[in-house]
Amino acid sequence: MNRERQLVGVNSYTRELGFYPLERIRVRAAQGQHGAWLDLCCGTGRALLQARPPTHRGGRRNRDPLVGVDLVDYFDPIPGTDLPVELVCASVTSWTPARRFDLITGVHGLHYVGDKLAALTGAASWLTDGGLLVADLDLASIRLPDGRPAGRALAGALRRAGFEYDPRQRRISRTGRQDLTLPYLYLGADDKAGPNYTNQPAVNSYYEPL
Repeated sequence: MNRERQLVGVNSYTRELGFYPLERIRVRAAQGQHGAWLDLCCGTGRALLQARPPTHRGGRRNRDPLVGVDLVDYFDPIPGTDLPVELVCASVTSWTPARRFDLITGVHGLHYVGDKLAALTGAASWLTDGGLLVADLDLASIRLPDGRPAGRALAGALRRAGFEYDPRQRRISRTGRQDLTLPYLYLGADDKAGPNYTNQPAVNSYYEPL
């Protein structure tokens, strides 16, 4: 995991996601919608701190927050400006926001989360009606009790729940808020699973199909 990823550039959110996050917020703001961005497993929060809120239609500066959540309190300092950034030290599976978001990202963060499916369903419930969730997810790290990957059955359950999964990019997404459950019971996680496709140590998550 690279905790110091920038907003733009070679090692950046824009490169990893394939789009400029603030453009999504800018479009929503121009439509008179909210412009809030939540970054899960945000690392130092550097990308959020490099962001500049877009302007709403009519010239009003967007004051919706840019929120980052990470389990480790190792954030870059928030500069003494009016930048509406909030950095929260918490687990993404137990933290609950007080508002909804137009954009939720998880750039290579779910690899290190135990209950990955709870993180996904939680994030789906935090979206605005037209909000977008995009996160890196390696389905090979979600295992059955006997250690086999959950595979196609899990991919089908995610699709039926309204998620889209790109197996080439190993990326999951959805548009629009929904309270949902997935037919899997979380059993625990293995933080000694070793490197995944990023060549970084990752966590395997174990589930019982229901």
